Amino acid sequence: MQAFIIRRVLALIPTLIFASLIVFVSMRLIPGDVIDQMMAQNDVATSADRARVEASLGLDQPMYIQYFRWVGGILRGDLGNSLWQNTPVTRQLAETLPITFELGLLALIVALTVAIPIGIYSAMRQDTAGDYIARSFSLLMLAIPSFWLGTLVMVFPSVWWRWSPPLEYTPFFENPIANLSHMIVPAILLGLALSAVTMRMTRTMMLEVLRQDYIRTARAKGLAENLVIARHALRNGLIPVVTLIGLQAPLLIGGAVILEQIFVVPGMGLLLLEAVFARDYPVISGIFLVTGVAILLINLLVDLTYGFLDPKVRY
Repeated sequence: MQAFIIRRVLALIPTLIFASLIVFVSMRLIPGDVIDQMMAQNDVATSADRARVEASLGLDQPMYIQYFRWVGGILRGDLGNSLWQNTPVTRQLAETLPITFELGLLALIVALTVAIPIGIYSAMRQDTAGDYIARSFSLLMLAIPSFWLGTLVMVFPSVWWRWSPPLEYTPFFENPIANLSHMIVPAILLGLALSAVTMRMTRTMMLEVLRQDYIRTARAKGLAENLVIARHALRNGLIPVVTLIGLQAPLLIGGAVILEQIFVVPGMGLLLLEAVFARDYPVISGIFLVTGVAILLINLLVDLTYGFLDPKVRY
């Protein structure tokens, strides 16, 4: 197990280097750089002013020098400063990352709470009315984008009932009730969107496992149906579901970007949108670096979970 963990952690390094290189280069190839936006605020800006601003921000150097300088800062624990606010990127991430993490965790809880029980029920009641309703619900959640549903939740309740979700963020440890009242609506919308695929995968795998010989043997021995499901079927059926949950981590973060904008959640997604519009390269690179590390660690955790669910797995 220890050798497997070491190999997986070492494998993260080239992946992170390749991903950081793509993000670093692609952001600078987008038409309209940050210097153009800064110069647009000054009607009498000259080419000398532009050159001076570029030199002060370190953008007059070749791209490969900027990249290696950025990587050197990462090795020292420094992600650079915002080009507009001149504040450390690490401070901005420390303020916004816990908020996005909370939203993602709540959405994941909602997704698993909805998907796994309904998927198990749908498999145990195959081709019944409940099964058809569950499958139709999953297809509906697949077809409806979470950001479109979020827009409806923001608009129609305020028009029909003069109510809208709270839009003022409160830190969790300052007022947990106010915090959850603000976060629960976007978490439910994001969780429902993620639950659709997980629900169908759970149903498919449970149907396959329930047809195995060892399930028939357990039933023939006189075990209660709930023990057959919990002890023998569920753990084997959840292995592909856990893999799917790990693969949905990018969707969880990407969906949070839009919903944070709609529900004014001051998380990392909202910070990313503002940084992209402002071409704030250090902030964008820092966010993608942290996101990449989080996704890779989630997939590592998924691999380690296999051994817990299936004792036959040996690394």
